[in-house]
Amino acid sequence: MRDAAIRRVAARAFEIPTDQPEADGTLSWDKTTIVVVEIEAGGATGLGYTYADASLVPLIADKLANVVAQHDAFDIAGVSDALWRSVRNLGRGGLAATAISAIDIALWDLKAKLLDVPLAMLLGRRRERVPIYGSGGFTSYSDDTLRRQLASWVESDGCRWVKMKIGSEPEYDPLRVEVARRAIGDAGLFVDANGALTPQRAVALAERIAAQRVTWFEEPVTSDDPEGLAFVRMHAPTGMEITAGEYGYTLDDFAHLLERPSIDVMQADVTRCGGVSGFLQAAALCETHHIDLSGHCAPAAHRHVACAALRLRHLEWFHDHVRIEHLFFDGAPQPKDGAIAPDPSAPGLGLHLKERDIERFRVA
Repeated sequence: MRDAAIRRVAARAFEIPTDQPEADGTLSWDKTTIVVVEIEAGGATGLGYTYADASLVPLIADKLANVVAQHDAFDIAGVSDALWRSVRNLGRGGLAATAISAIDIALWDLKAKLLDVPLAMLLGRRRERVPIYGSGGFTSYSDDTLRRQLASWVESDGCRWVKMKIGSEPEYDPLRVEVARRAIGDAGLFVDANGALTPQRAVALAERIAAQRVTWFEEPVTSDDPEGLAFVRMHAPTGMEITAGEYGYTLDDFAHLLERPSIDVMQADVTRCGGVSGFLQAAALCETHHIDLSGHCAPAAHRHVACAALRLRHLEWFHDHVRIEHLFFDGAPQPKDGAIAPDPSAPGLGLHLKERDIERFRVA
């Protein structure tokens, strides 16, 4: 068997300004941090990443890299178990989970490269293409900017659905949603409050925007409140699905949302939920509850595992991450007829860092 001893684990952080100020129902921001992990073995380099904070770099370099180095590149399950044990006293969620996610993605990329196959093929491809929905529509946008962005996803990229942010000023959201509906014609319209509302206010707003045929209401209340989500789900207009899960870091986080049930569609983020390994576990959990799964953001990281996951409905084509991933990676996905697909000729994730282009953004 090819030598798969792990020779190097490295992490770097980069900070990329947004193209204009952005906000959702609970936060505003003007930059995004991506943490890139590289793992070498057998003459190949695996690439993984997450969107988090530069503090992940010392966490990975000073603690987690030593755990990884005790295994070889084919022992992904063993690495995963060891990593989760190693952060027991730090807390498994949040930064620790995102660091483990980036490492896990890099290990799966590395394994597929060592075997010289696309990752989707290694995982067991269930579909050749992954439907995407355009996502952005920030609350900081003017009506004209909102209209142009949403329309472009439908007209240029062929997206069947688009998503906009709401919740900063709920009293104005029905008018913004109406602007969005006029811009996209008959395409599916999703809204995301990022947990900004109370259950009662969320139901009231859902009733006001139902006339615009909104079919997806994401995090109307915080995902830390499964009972509140369940209340909104019970009282939402017919045909409006309630969704959450992007802040799921462990299987327990997803299980809590499914127990009530609190949602109609589960979201999971491969860069937060334990990487490829965690995403597939979340997909299996959704299968046991007969509920669909949707991939959250980071389309280049999701492209292959989304082809393999059970009950995968679609993947988020998030404005910020699409822009960053095309800036950072050769081989970043390009939409065609509202979907993205792996390159069958490229092993692993099919991504290569644009070293010269990205160094100016490095912060750690």
